[in-house]
Amino acid sequence: MKFASLGSGSEGNALLISTQSGSTRTTLMLDCGFGIKETERRLARLQMLPTDLSGIIVTHEHQDHVGGVFKFARRHKLPVWLSYGTYQAVHDKCDGVQLNFCRDNERFAIGDLELLPYTVPHDAREPVQYVASDGARRLGVLTDAGHGTAHMIAALGGCDALMLECNHDRQMLVNSTYPPSLKQRIGGEYGHLSNHAAGEILAALDKSRLQRIVGAHLSLKNNTPELARAALTEVVADRAEVLIACQEEGFDWVAVAAS
Repeated sequence: MKFASLGSGSEGNALLISTQSGSTRTTLMLDCGFGIKETERRLARLQMLPTDLSGIIVTHEHQDHVGGVFKFARRHKLPVWLSYGTYQAVHDKCDGVQLNFCRDNERFAIGDLELLPYTVPHDAREPVQYVASDGARRLGVLTDAGHGTAHMIAALGGCDALMLECNHDRQMLVNSTYPPSLKQRIGGEYGHLSNHAAGEILAALDKSRLQRIVGAHLSLKNNTPELARAALTEVVADRAEVLIACQEEGFDWVAVAAS
């Protein structure tokens, strides 16, 4: 099992999750916030073609996550999985796309990957994040949430790898030139996780299997990779490798070994 990012941040998000079983490979794209050509360019950087994908799973309807999903899926005849609430927000963009609905805490399989959607507090219609498993390894993804919940912590416990939002440094956000309404939204209960909040969530998780954690969805104006890395490293110390995703490059393939 392995995962890689095409880019992570407010200008666009897309994550690849892949597993090999014998001669069969299942590769999913989680969200697609880039246009068709840009997505194809970023896939090629990872030596991937659209035809290598088995489908697209969607977290929520914000443009940096869903902006390219339906155009890309329509072009390359890929099925899409999303919550019904998300569908209600984007239904006018879905013509010609094979849709599948998912909901909180109901597992479903795509090829050799099993997905567990779980609800998160974010300012969208029915936002979900996912835990992916190939039967031996688990990857947890949390890229948009305003605060930690017991439900979220239960879903992400016992993962071998995590991709965890570290959107902003609280003091940088306070001191930023953003208007007060935007600061309130980002830092609110249904906005985005600060480095400190991400660290608190990580501290509460069962980390007994955790090998790698990737800080994701960093603000270009209100955070730095150094601050995000420090917040995560403080919690895991030397027990897990800490990586940081960036907007332009994302990150290359990261292997998830069985514990």
